[in-house]
Amino acid sequence: MNLIKSTSTFSFFTLISRILGYCRDLLIAIYLGSGPIADAFFVAFKIPHTFRRLFSEGTFNAAFVPSYSSELVLGKKRSELFANKIFNLLLFFLLLIVLIIEVFMPSFVYIIAPGFTENSDKLDLTISLTRITFPFLLFVCISSFFSAILNSHNKFAVAAAVPIILNIFLISTLLFQNYLNDQLVFYLSYAVTFAGLIQLVLLYFFVKKYFSPKITLNFKIEKNVKLFFKKLLPSIFSSGVTQINILVGTIIASFQASAVSYLYYADRIYQINLAIAGIAIGTVLLPNLSKNIQSKNKKKIDSIQSKSLELCLFLSLPASAALLIASEEITSSLFGYGSFDLTSVKNSSKALFYFALGLPAFATIKIFSSFLFARHNTKLPFYFSLFSVFLNIIISIYFFSKIGFIIIPIATTISSWFNSIILLVYLMNKNYFSLQIDLFKSLVKIILSTILTSFIFFSLIKFFEENLEYESEYKLITTVSLVILTFIIYILISIVTKTFKISDINLKY
Repeated sequence: MNLIKSTSTFSFFTLISRILGYCRDLLIAIYLGSGPIADAFFVAFKIPHTFRRLFSEGTFNAAFVPSYSSELVLGKKRSELFANKIFNLLLFFLLLIVLIIEVFMPSFVYIIAPGFTENSDKLDLTISLTRITFPFLLFVCISSFFSAILNSHNKFAVAAAVPIILNIFLISTLLFQNYLNDQLVFYLSYAVTFAGLIQLVLLYFFVKKYFSPKITLNFKIEKNVKLFFKKLLPSIFSSGVTQINILVGTIIASFQASAVSYLYYADRIYQINLAIAGIAIGTVLLPNLSKNIQSKNKKKIDSIQSKSLELCLFLSLPASAALLIASEEITSSLFGYGSFDLTSVKNSSKALFYFALGLPAFATIKIFSSFLFARHNTKLPFYFSLFSVFLNIIISIYFFSKIGFIIIPIATTISSWFNSIILLVYLMNKNYFSLQIDLFKSLVKIILSTILTSFIFFSLIKFFEENLEYESEYKLITTVSLVILTFIIYILISIVTKTFKISDINLKY
């Protein structure tokens, strides 16, 4: 496997999906803004969307890929029996969960958005919208199962591309806004569920080459299946800890008007980089790392792990610095139109600033967790993540009444850095990972290149500040141009300092 090329393939489609996601969110910002209707839709969308991230962005892989790869080594027939048993159990339990939640939706919405009870119209709308979007959970989880099978066979493109369908459906719906008027949020919710169904059907056609699911009512659970499900819940919780922290933040933010919307828009911006620096790398490295750990090839294990961390920080550190320098300008350029006024921009950009401080931690959690998942260890990341979420909740609740919603990104960042650091300490203590001299040199070069590039970006932002004001009609093209220019400068500086070598592109790991 070529880590950089495979990551580039995965990242390309993920980036296309994120760009379309931005177009979708820009249209939502224009037509819905950050008021009560937007809050209701974001909660209804947040639940299935969070589960999509929890299952499809590496977390389901974390439990499934090592187990499935082990079965593949023992023969195709064994791997098919194992996969089919997982498929049937997943299908049964997901159908049951969706049915139960649909019946008890008012109580469910009360749990995820307790602050909405103060506004009965807002609460009723949220219940109706969530009932429409919730079946997406079933479709996305089965889609993640099919994607994990493709990833196990080192086929990453299709799994990375299918989320594009959701954004196409939502953008298409938003473009008919003039005809839908007050019904827009309902049609958006229907589009979410229908897109999930189309994703599932499309993935089925690609996965048939490796696995053809057969529905059975035999629920006898073998040892290997029991072991998988024993690993699944901890892996979902630990690998998806950032998303869980965001979900916790949404629940707390529901007590402040428009806060859910502010956090949503901030989350959308930094997720663009996280998808590449953490999720893409973690997803791509897992199958090959699992196989090399099974064959006890220490040289390749060290090589894959070191290059993964290096690539993760190479991408996340400059992105974090850019968001810290220009959080307000970037938020204004991306979403500051129509109903999304200057107050909305300022509040979302404050949240983005504090999320940006945690971006390298969000990304490295994905990488360090994958090092343990490849060793069939999901318990330790689970315990660390549990403490991280607990820490996040304590900080958020204690300070929320004093400083409002802004404590949520602060608490998320603090708890994520804690999680990342204790994962690293544990890996080093167990001799699973070590900061070798070559890796240490690379990290120093990445930091120096980031500092130099950040100074240049800061100077460019100051020079073009008139074009970046809220009222400027050139702010989007200016911001995009400056980001692209700065990224090119960063790559050139990295090549000169040998932080990044052209020869790395062709290296096999």
